[in-house]
Amino acid sequence: MEMTYESMMLFAETWIAAWNRRDIDAVLAHFADEAEFVSPAADKFVGRPVLRNKKEIEDYWRNALSHILTLQFKLDHASWDERRRELNVVYEANLNGERKRACEIMHFEPQGRQIRGEALYGAAV
Repeated sequence: MEMTYESMMLFAETWIAAWNRRDIDAVLAHFADEAEFVSPAADKFVGRPVLRNKKEIEDYWRNALSHILTLQFKLDHASWDERRRELNVVYEANLNGERKRACEIMHFEPQGRQIRGEALYGAAV
Protein backbone atom coordinates (compact mmCIF):
# COMPACT_ATOMS: atom_id res chain seq x y z
CA MET A 1 0.00 0.00 0.00
CA GLU A 2 1.25 3.45 -0.88
CA MET A 3 1.48 5.60 2.24
CA THR A 4 1.24 9.22 1.13
CA TYR A 5 -0.94 11.79 2.85
CA GLU A 6 -3.54 11.53 0.06
CA SER A 7 -3.60 7.72 0.02
CA MET A 8 -3.95 7.52 3.80
CA MET A 9 -6.86 9.98 3.80
CA LEU A 10 -8.52 7.77 1.19
CA PHE A 11 -7.67 4.75 3.35
CA ALA A 12 -9.50 6.36 6.31
CA GLU A 13 -12.61 6.89 4.18
CA THR A 14 -12.43 3.33 2.84
CA TRP A 15 -11.97 1.96 6.37
CA ILE A 16 -15.11 3.80 7.56
CA ALA A 17 -17.07 2.52 4.54
CA ALA A 18 -15.95 -1.09 5.17
CA TRP A 19 -17.15 -0.91 8.78
CA ASN A 20 -20.47 0.60 7.66
CA ARG A 21 -20.89 -2.40 5.32
CA ARG A 22 -19.91 -4.69 8.23
CA ASP A 23 -17.19 -6.07 5.96
CA ILE A 24 -14.70 -7.50 8.45
CA ASP A 25 -12.66 -9.14 5.69
CA ALA A 26 -12.06 -5.74 4.07
CA VAL A 27 -11.04 -4.20 7.40
CA LEU A 28 -8.68 -7.11 8.16
CA ALA A 29 -7.13 -7.14 4.68
CA HIS A 30 -4.45 -4.58 5.58
CA PHE A 31 -3.44 -6.23 8.89
CA ALA A 32 -0.20 -8.20 9.29
CA ASP A 33 -0.71 -11.70 10.71
CA GLU A 34 1.26 -10.75 13.83
CA ALA A 35 -0.58 -7.45 14.38
CA GLU A 36 -1.50 -6.35 17.89
CA PHE A 37 -4.75 -4.54 18.68
CA VAL A 38 -5.88 -2.93 21.93
CA SER A 39 -9.51 -2.09 22.69
CA PRO A 40 -11.42 -1.69 25.93
CA ALA A 41 -14.43 -3.24 24.17
CA ALA A 42 -12.49 -6.44 23.41
CA ASP A 43 -12.44 -7.28 27.12
CA LYS A 44 -16.26 -7.43 27.06
CA PHE A 45 -16.42 -9.77 24.07
CA VAL A 46 -13.31 -11.97 24.35
CA GLY A 47 -12.17 -11.48 27.95
CA ARG A 48 -9.04 -9.39 27.34
CA PRO A 49 -8.32 -5.93 25.92
CA VAL A 50 -5.08 -6.86 24.09
CA LEU A 51 -5.26 -9.07 21.00
CA ARG A 52 -1.98 -10.50 19.76
CA ASN A 53 -2.59 -11.55 16.13
CA LYS A 54 -4.89 -11.16 13.15
CA LYS A 55 -6.93 -14.27 14.04
CA GLU A 56 -7.65 -12.98 17.57
CA ILE A 57 -8.66 -9.60 16.11
CA GLU A 58 -10.98 -11.31 13.64
CA ASP A 59 -12.56 -13.47 16.36
CA TYR A 60 -13.19 -10.37 18.50
CA TRP A 61 -14.76 -8.38 15.66
CA ARG A 62 -16.98 -11.24 14.50
CA ASN A 63 -18.15 -11.89 18.06
CA ALA A 64 -18.80 -8.18 18.67
CA LEU A 65 -20.72 -7.74 15.40
CA SER A 66 -22.99 -10.64 16.31
CA HIS A 67 -24.18 -8.47 19.24
CA ILE A 68 -24.34 -5.14 17.39
CA LEU A 69 -27.52 -4.65 15.41
CA THR A 70 -26.84 -1.03 14.44
CA LEU A 71 -23.36 0.03 13.40
CA GLN A 72 -22.67 3.33 11.69
CA PHE A 73 -19.40 5.24 11.67
CA LYS A 74 -19.17 8.85 10.53
CA LEU A 75 -15.71 10.18 9.75
CA ASP A 76 -14.80 13.42 11.52
CA HIS A 77 -11.19 13.66 10.36
CA ALA A 78 -7.94 11.75 10.00
CA SER A 79 -4.29 12.66 10.41
CA TRP A 80 -1.21 10.96 9.01
CA ASP A 81 2.30 11.07 10.48
CA GLU A 82 4.56 9.83 7.68
CA ARG A 83 7.68 9.59 9.86
CA ARG A 84 5.93 7.38 12.44
CA ARG A 85 3.72 5.67 9.83
CA GLU A 86 0.75 6.40 12.11
CA LEU A 87 -2.80 7.10 11.00
CA ASN A 88 -5.33 8.52 13.46
CA VAL A 89 -8.96 8.25 12.45
CA VAL A 90 -11.44 10.27 14.51
CA TYR A 91 -15.09 9.40 14.01
CA GLU A 92 -18.52 9.20 15.57
CA ALA A 93 -19.57 5.62 16.29
CA ASN A 94 -23.23 4.67 16.51
CA LEU A 95 -23.37 1.22 18.10
CA ASN A 96 -26.90 0.00 18.85
CA GLY A 97 -28.10 3.60 19.07
CA GLU A 98 -25.36 4.73 21.48
CA ARG A 99 -23.31 7.48 19.84
CA LYS A 100 -19.74 8.11 20.98
CA ARG A 101 -16.73 9.90 19.61
CA ALA A 102 -13.98 7.43 18.88
CA CYS A 103 -10.43 7.31 17.60
CA GLU A 104 -8.43 4.52 16.01
CA ILE A 105 -4.66 4.80 16.11
CA MET A 106 -3.08 2.63 13.40
CA HIS A 107 0.64 1.92 13.01
CA PHE A 108 1.96 0.51 9.74
CA GLU A 109 5.16 -1.27 8.77
CA PRO A 110 7.12 0.14 5.79
CA GLN A 111 5.41 -2.35 3.42
CA GLY A 112 2.01 -0.91 4.33
CA ARG A 113 0.53 -3.59 6.57
CA GLN A 114 -0.95 -2.55 9.91
CA ILE A 115 1.12 -3.95 12.76
CA ARG A 116 -0.49 -2.24 15.74
CA GLY A 117 -3.76 -0.54 16.49
CA GLU A 118 -5.70 0.89 19.37
CA ALA A 119 -9.34 1.88 19.67
CA LEU A 120 -10.26 4.72 22.02
CA TYR A 121 -13.84 5.61 22.91
CA GLY A 122 -15.04 8.90 24.34
CA ALA A 123 -18.17 10.11 26.02
CA ALA A 124 -21.61 9.76 24.51
CA VAL A 125 -22.61 12.52 22.10
